This record gives sequence, C-alpha cells and structure tokens, in this order.
Amino acid sequence: MAAKTDTKNTTGKPSKHGGKESKKLIIAKTPAEEQRLKLERLMRNPDKPAPIPERPRDWNPRAPPEFVRDVMGSSAGAGSGEFHVYRHLRRREYQRQDFLDKMSDKVKQDIDYLDKVEENKKAADDRTAKRRKKRDKLKMKKMSAKKAKEDSTKEGDEKSSSSSSDDDDDDKEAEDDAEAPSFVMGRK
Repeated sequence: MAAKTDTKNTTGKPSKHGGKESKKLIIAKTPAEEQRLKLERLMRNPDKPAPIPERPRDWNPRAPPEFVRDVMGSSAGAGSGEFHVYRHLRRREYQRQDFLDKMSDKVKQDIDYLDKVEENKKAADDRTAKRRKKRDKLKMKKMSAKKAKEDSTKEGDEKSSSSSSDDDDDDKEAEDDAEAPSFVMGRK
C-alpha cells in the first residue's frame, strides 16, 4: 500500500511526517475522558500487547547501621545542627519500628485467618460425615425393610401358590400407601 499523501502536496511524494495523518491533540478534561482516550488508543491496534504495569513493591525501611560512627552524646555544647541530625535519625527509627509492628500484625492476622479457614473446613467435614452417616443409616433401614418384605412375599408365595387377583391388588395398594406423600394436594 502506498504512503498517504497530503492534499496540498502536488509532487506526489509523502509529506514530511512520514505519511501519517496529523492528529489533533485532544486534552482530557475529566478522568472518564482520559480513560476513554486511553482505551481508544489501545483499541486502534488490538494485536499489540497492552502494557500492564508491575505491582509496586512494598515500602521497606532502611536497615539500621551496624556500626554508628558519630554517636550522639548528652554533653553540653552540642552544635545547633546536631539537633536536626538527631531528629532525622529518631524519625527514621520510629518509622522502622512502626513498619516492624505493622508487619508482625499482618503476619498474626494471616495466621489467624489460616487457623479459622482450617477450623471451618474441619467443621464442614464433621457435618458432612454426620450427614453421610445418617444417609447410610436410612439407606440400610430401607434395604432391610425391602429385604424383609421380599422374604415375606416369598414365604407367602410358597404357602399359597394359587393367590387370587384380590391379594395382588391389596399388595399394590399397600405399596402405594407406603409411598404416599404426607401432604394432600388439591383438597378444598
């Protein structure tokens, strides 16, 4: 594809700007406009990867010096500039101590959270085991009742090989009664 030419340029050669259109500078007046402009710029070329900034590192205080060369004394006659140095050192030390306190609190909260998650998981497992035991117990009860019913029907069949159709209807009604719901629908 040939480079785009200016309409004023009559020589047929690309303009000074390398063939790109001159874009009007748009200044965003609100944060929403700024975000819209950034999105439009990103969407002009969707194949180009979007820049994702790295997460900023947490602030770490400077470690205290291993060897202090100019130790402050409490003698009289210290210069007026020494106070500012002392104040700066004191502020930095307080910042370091506050940081260490916050870090220990954060570690404690993380440990408490993990303990609570473990406790909740154990409680959920206990509830699940209890319910599973109850389901298994109910299942065994149903199976034993079904087995007892089958045994009784086999014995009944053996005793009276010629049963009438009335007995079969009674058995079906008994089964229907066993499966009947505890509530009645449609009654007025």
